[in-house]
Amino acid sequence: MIFMNTLKYLQTHEYLLDVDLWRLFANLEELTQTSLGFVNSLFGIIKDYVDASDISSSLDFISILTKYFRGSLCQSHQTYCLNYSAAIFYLESLRQRDDFGIYLKWCEQNEQCRRLHLPELLVAPLQRLTRYPLLLKNIWKRSMDSAEKIMIYSIKEKVEKSIRDLEGKVKWLDNFQKFRYLQEIIVWPPLWDRDKRFFIPECLKHIFKEHTAENILSPTNRHLLYEGKLTLAESTRFLDVYLFLFNDFLLVTKTKRNKKKLGGSDPGLMCPSLTPELQAVIKEGGSCTVLDQPIPLDRLVVKSIEPLHVSVFGLRNAFLIQHENRYRQCIAAFLLQAQTENIKKTWMAQITTAISCFTKSQETKKISLFTLPAESSEI
Repeated sequence: MIFMNTLKYLQTHEYLLDVDLWRLFANLEELTQTSLGFVNSLFGIIKDYVDASDISSSLDFISILTKYFRGSLCQSHQTYCLNYSAAIFYLESLRQRDDFGIYLKWCEQNEQCRRLHLPELLVAPLQRLTRYPLLLKNIWKRSMDSAEKIMIYSIKEKVEKSIRDLEGKVKWLDNFQKFRYLQEIIVWPPLWDRDKRFFIPECLKHIFKEHTAENILSPTNRHLLYEGKLTLAESTRFLDVYLFLFNDFLLVTKTKRNKKKLGGSDPGLMCPSLTPELQAVIKEGGSCTVLDQPIPLDRLVVKSIEPLHVSVFGLRNAFLIQHENRYRQCIAAFLLQAQTENIKKTWMAQITTAISCFTKSQETKKISLFTLPAESSEI
């Protein structure tokens, strides 16, 4: 609370007014009060038991455990945890500022911080949440009443389920945020710009309605498995490209950087799960332009290229991506170069695994269709 209270004090005196308290600390104040109330109530029961003169009296944990674990304690933790990854990324963007750095150093010198930095303190509520099931398990073990044991075990199960649900929400939220940013930075050029072989008169271009990136890059339909920067060998040059491997297709894009930053490239607004390469592109107001149509994984072939065949072109750690049509004819090919042999092997392994998983999922769908109950011949 030292960091949050100090920041509040500074803002009342018109310092660091542009720092968003909620984005940095979320509901930390509410969470602290709830957690402190739980601890005080728990120790209050223990103290009353110790002070009681009646030896036959027992510890009554049920009322406290029910009140907090079925009430505000888990909900407050969920709210805080869902904001945590964005808060850490926001903090990293703020630490680049001199005035914010002075504020951090002053707070870290406070004895109550015990030489801990702000990131270490922000993660503490997450760690505390994962320890609650262990606390409940220990209470359950020491309980002598069978009805009480059943109740405590039920609460423990609900807390564990809450943690599992929270993990799923955090993953979904990170995935949703990442896809939202991908929709913004990935540019889908129209057919006539993507391939000069096709001539489309201006008066007919309205006919060719391209699918929007919002539909293609939808977090409900697909998942991003792997991504990274590679080099594409063209006939007269090498081109920096960025590949996105989804669970059903591969997308090859070229990165374009703008010297003039765009208004939407505020680093504090970026998704924490973006790679450093994409973060750099966004900071410079750049984009990733799609080079060719998405390559479905069941139409994709990946081949390793021996150094002997491409060393004359100055290529190292090269591999080939082929896009085949339904007749198994190659309609596009990308000769790619990785920075190291290990990166090349990783890319090839990721693509091969993705193809295998996609093929199995398609076969499973076909089997399920064939095993559907047959319709009556009388219909």
